[in-house]
Amino acid sequence: MSELLQQIINGISLGSIYALIALGYTMVYGVLRFINFAHGDVFMVGAFVGYYAAPYVVPLVGGNLFLAGPIVLLLSMIICSALGVITEKLAYKPLRSRPKLTVLITAIGVSLFLEFGGQLFFGPDPKPFPTLIPSTTVVDTQNLTIMSTTLVVIGTAIFLMLLLRIIVMKTKIGTAMRAVSYNQQAASLMGININTVISFTFILGSSLAAAGGILYGSLYPSINPLMGIFPGLKAFISAVLGGIGNIPGAALGGMIIGLLETFVTGYLSPTFRDAIAFGILILILLFKPSGILRRHEAEKV
Repeated sequence: MSELLQQIINGISLGSIYALIALGYTMVYGVLRFINFAHGDVFMVGAFVGYYAAPYVVPLVGGNLFLAGPIVLLLSMIICSALGVITEKLAYKPLRSRPKLTVLITAIGVSLFLEFGGQLFFGPDPKPFPTLIPSTTVVDTQNLTIMSTTLVVIGTAIFLMLLLRIIVMKTKIGTAMRAVSYNQQAASLMGININTVISFTFILGSSLAAAGGILYGSLYPSINPLMGIFPGLKAFISAVLGGIGNIPGAALGGMIIGLLETFVTGYLSPTFRDAIAFGILILILLFKPSGILRRHEAEKV
C-alpha cells in the first residue's frame, strides 16, 4: 500500500505539470481552433528564465527561498506571457484568415525556431536547475518518501488551476473568452474585442507553461533547450484525452497521463514510459475522439 501511495503521489506531481501545459493547448484551441505546437517550447523558456533569474533573485532576498521561489516563478510567467503575445502577433495573427493547416505548419516552425534558438543562446548542454523550493523530507518510511518539493509542486499547480478556473468563470474577460470560443463572429458583433481576448488567452496559456517549466525544473533539476518536446507532446495528448477545448478536461487528462506514466515506469518498465502516452492517443482517437469530458459536436459543411 505504501508503494502504491508513493506511485500515486509521484504520478500526481508529474500529471499536475502536464495539466498546466495542457491548459495552454486547450485554451488556444478553444479560441482559435488550432494547435499551438510551439507551446511546449514556451515551457522550456520558462525553465531557463528561472535558471538565469535565480542567481540574482536569491541573494537579493537574503537567500530566503520562500521569497525567492515565488518571485522567480512570477518573473518567468511574465516573460513567457510576453513571449506568447509576441509570437501570436508576429506569427499567428497575419494567418487567421488562412487555412488552419497553414497556421499549424507555422506553429511547428515557431517551435523549431525556439528549440534551435535555445541551443544557440543557452547552449546545447544540460544545465543544473537552481534550488528554488526548500527540500525536506516530510514522510520517510520503508516504501514511502514524500519530499516537501513534491508537495509544493502539487499545491502550486492546483492553486494555479483553480485561479484559472476563477478567471475564466467569474471575470468579464473570462466571459469574453467563453463567448469567443462558442462563436467568434457573434462575439465580435456583440462588441467583444477579439484581438484582446486572443492576446489574453496566450498570456494565460504561456504563463501556465512557464510555471510548469519552473516546477518541472524543481522536480527534475536538469534542463536543456529540447526539454519541451516530450512534455509538450504529452500535454497535448492530455488535452486530447480530456477533450481539446475543455479546460477541466485538460487538467483531468494531465493527471491521468501522469499517473499512467508513473505506474508503467514503476510496475512494468521505464522503456514504455513514453510509449504509453502515444498508445493512449491512438486509443482515444479511435474510440472517443471528442475526449472524456467533451461532447461530440457535428461539423457543418
